[in-house]
Amino acid sequence: MTEWGDNLSQSASDFNYADLVLAGGGVKGIGLVGAVCALVDAGYRPYRVSGTSAGAVVGAILVAAESQDAKVTGERVKDLALRPSYREFLDPGPIEGLPVVGQSWAMLRGTGLYRGDRAHQWIADTLGKLGVSTFRDLQIDDDTLPPERRYRLVVTVTDVTRGELVRLPWDYERVYGLDPNEQSVADAVRASMAIPFFFHPASLTSTGGITSTLVDGGVLSNFPIDSLDRTDGQTPRWPTFGVTVLPNLPAGNDNVIPQLALLRLLGPPPLFESVLTTILVGRDQAYLNQPWVSTRAIRVDSTDVGVLDFAIKAEEIEALYQKGYEAAQAFLSGWDWPTYVQRFRSATILTT
Repeated sequence: MTEWGDNLSQSASDFNYADLVLAGGGVKGIGLVGAVCALVDAGYRPYRVSGTSAGAVVGAILVAAESQDAKVTGERVKDLALRPSYREFLDPGPIEGLPVVGQSWAMLRGTGLYRGDRAHQWIADTLGKLGVSTFRDLQIDDDTLPPERRYRLVVTVTDVTRGELVRLPWDYERVYGLDPNEQSVADAVRASMAIPFFFHPASLTSTGGITSTLVDGGVLSNFPIDSLDRTDGQTPRWPTFGVTVLPNLPAGNDNVIPQLALLRLLGPPPLFESVLTTILVGRDQAYLNQPWVSTRAIRVDSTDVGVLDFAIKAEEIEALYQKGYEAAQAFLSGWDWPTYVQRFRSATILTT
């Protein structure tokens, strides 16, 4: 594990650090991988990563690889993140012999069409091989951060039992009374990617005996661009880049979850599709309309791939990866950190 506290004792200019916020997007997350790899190849060293759903998966792999390799390469991240066959993640729910009835019943009950066990196992195995099991393995020694936020990864999760957004590991102790250092990183990532009605929800029991149902963090915050920003009125030490792969609405509505069109055959009206799409994308729209967000956001064109396109072909994976890589390259060609700080993040602006 990298001794990040020792690194911080040196000049920040010795390292081209950046914090990353990676939005959700299901299979569209392949574009996140491309963007992240371009940033790494451009010399940026990820310090902290905040991820939702697919962003949580990519972020966990990125920080785990960096912790093991000290100076990870884009090719290494690509190999780790794009190794699985996405089709294998579709492990059917409890009524496997009755595909239509079983899926309809799962939809009505809200238990999800697919268990998500295979995805969970792949995440756990991948992180384990990189030396990461619990959040203790991702701690950083940085006294500029609140104690509960001294971790290299934070994932966004929606707790539908408590009716609130939680950020793990930050909220393990506050909300559930649990020691964050003892909690599984793979479990948190799996909870963040539990797309409602498609993957089974995750569960978490607090020390008080309350069992919460956890689903995709994108339900409440798919692109938490401000989650790693300083809140003490001081100028940030390095940039925070956001990467999003979801299209603008309403023109891109059909490109978010095209598979939902099939559900119309089972009875749900088109409004169901619009509501679920807005849940996953709507908050992004408001954020991306803000200049201070748009200026530091990398937008990947993923309109050719749906959130649930788990049958995606190898050539389509490579094409989306390249779109992400090229989007980040184009963004960096016009990025100017001093200008951004002066315009949006100087101490004078933040305190007035």
